[in-house]
Amino acid sequence: MKNFNFLIILFAYLLASCKGGETILPYTYESNPHYALGYAEFYGAYYTEYGIKNNTLTMSFFSDSLKINDNAELLGYGQYLFLEDVFVSPNDTMLPLGTYRITKTEKGEQFTFYAGKKDTIDSEVYTTGAYITYYEQDSYKSIVKLITGGSFIVSWYDNKYRIVCNFTTDDNLLLKGSYTGVFPHYDQSLKSKKLATRNKFMFK
Repeated sequence: MKNFNFLIILFAYLLASCKGGETILPYTYESNPHYALGYAEFYGAYYTEYGIKNNTLTMSFFSDSLKINDNAELLGYGQYLFLEDVFVSPNDTMLPLGTYRITKTEKGEQFTFYAGKKDTIDSEVYTTGAYITYYEQDSYKSIVKLITGGSFIVSWYDNKYRIVCNFTTDDNLLLKGSYTGVFPHYDQSLKSKKLATRNKFMFK
């Protein structure tokens, strides 16, 4: 009788396991991804009140099956690279060719961009600067890594932007990556800071 009860319990467990649908496999983190989509947003002299006269842009890159719908919502899973403050000269409105290096200072010098860090605003912790987010099918496993070192090179190849990254994350992982293609620039400089859409897909 005990063996019969055990078989019933085992059968019920196997039946429940089958109802779960397909197993969600963990996302494979690529250390040298090719980004399928990218764009820049121009914010002009965003930091003039802090004595920084240089213009700033943000840069966003998306890999794998990540998509943006008509409501500016991020869908799918993959790697999302965000560089929040990329500084260019006061005369530049588009990303000029050259090598951009990460900085931990707040001088806003040309051809630099801010390292990733955690900021606390009104008791809420936000990710700012340069970082990469790994969006998994199981959203509870999605993670963000701060970019704390490295550089990226912007060049022109076959009438398209060519951007090659060489970064180090806060847990000492090497992160490369590249993008080749049309690189749209969207002018956000006329919006007030309160309305500016920076950190669209910010990960708390």
